[in-house]
Amino acid sequence: MKFFPMFLKMAGRRVVIAGGGEQAAQKARLVLKTEAALTLLAPELEDELQALVDEGRAHHHPGPITATEFADTALVFIATGCPGLDASLHAIAKDAGAVVNVVDQPDLCDATTPSIVDRDPVVVAIGTEGTAPVLARRLKTDLETMLDPRLGSFAALAGRLRDAVARRVPQNKRRDFWRWTFKDAPWEAHKRGSERQAADLLKQAIANGGAPTSSDLGQISLVGAGPGARDLLTLRAVERLQEADIIFYDRLVDPDVLELARRDAERVYVGKVLGTTQWPQDRINEVVMRAAQQGQRVVRLKSGDPSIFGRAVEELETARLAGVPVEIVPGVTAASAAAAALARPLTERGETDRVTLTTGTLRDGDGVPDWAQMALPGSLLVLYMAVHKADEVQKNLLAGGLPPHTEVSVVASASHADEQILECSLDEMAEAITAKGIANPAVLMIRCPKDAASYRQSLNG
Repeated sequence: MKFFPMFLKMAGRRVVIAGGGEQAAQKARLVLKTEAALTLLAPELEDELQALVDEGRAHHHPGPITATEFADTALVFIATGCPGLDASLHAIAKDAGAVVNVVDQPDLCDATTPSIVDRDPVVVAIGTEGTAPVLARRLKTDLETMLDPRLGSFAALAGRLRDAVARRVPQNKRRDFWRWTFKDAPWEAHKRGSERQAADLLKQAIANGGAPTSSDLGQISLVGAGPGARDLLTLRAVERLQEADIIFYDRLVDPDVLELARRDAERVYVGKVLGTTQWPQDRINEVVMRAAQQGQRVVRLKSGDPSIFGRAVEELETARLAGVPVEIVPGVTAASAAAAALARPLTERGETDRVTLTTGTLRDGDGVPDWAQMALPGSLLVLYMAVHKADEVQKNLLAGGLPPHTEVSVVASASHADEQILECSLDEMAEAITAKGIANPAVLMIRCPKDAASYRQSLNG
């Protein structure tokens, strides 16, 4: 490393910024997040900086700049916007023994400013030693989405109680206490906005000499993995993966999604392949329940959204009958991902005012649905896992009076690298799917035109 990462104590120390324009204002915004005393060196200040001086949040030195202004400082920023003047001020600041950052001149920097994720008092600093600031900003964005906005205030609450913990909780129980604090009921209460409840839970546990005895039962989260791309997971889904002791996942879950889980979580493949009985639903229910009853945090990871053709009812009922806590974490469903792939919304004002989600894959013994009854004028009919029945669907819809020119979009493996898109008319659908070699996972999206009703009447008349 060319730069050593560390955090400097800033409370009551001087930070000097040489410059009065936008570059200086950018650095001032950073400094004002700390408890440092800020001094601005410039003949004139732009409006934002002048307002800071007027409010008493910064001191302004408009006169000549000498080494005296840079003496006894924690940090100096030079940001005049003029390369020549910046270099001259750098030399003066160095003579005064200051640690200096010259904006946009890495060769003149003793220190660089990282990208910061601020959850005060939790602070994450990201640096690339000046080589890739765009990458640092990208990482900052990723971390901003991962760290709950309430994390800082909860960490501050825990910090205020540290002395009480040291007095009342025996040393051999403190690790379990803090683990419970940040992973269990107190944190869950705080992040949903119940700060008082979180504080009461912590204070009661301290008074009792430690964290409550954990239940013998674990918990189950039915988590939607979305259509494939891991950056389409919800923040809650990522959080559950990082908390899980064991993850049961389907064959349609992208391996990249599993990389978001904590490293020591056990991963169990329970993918059901058509034509086999290796993992029937009752066996999946059994192994998921057994893990939860052993006290583990269980994630049942399903592609798409668990509530949409995800067999969630059976797993929910099994958990509830056993008294095991269970939740659903929704995911992006294939219909939404397919619409995004087409750059076309699911609904369209004046054209498509309803969406029907149905399936082409039914239980053995179930009758064939009448898809034509669902294809109402001005609606979008989305069939999941139906390409293997494309000929049957096509005949049913045409016989039910849908016009041959009805628009059809077929999207396979939406959001994956091998995504396929086919657009055709209804009367060409089955042949076109066969010709292009499209297979499941895929959705058929049939846009039923407004004139479908009159077309049906003409057929019957």
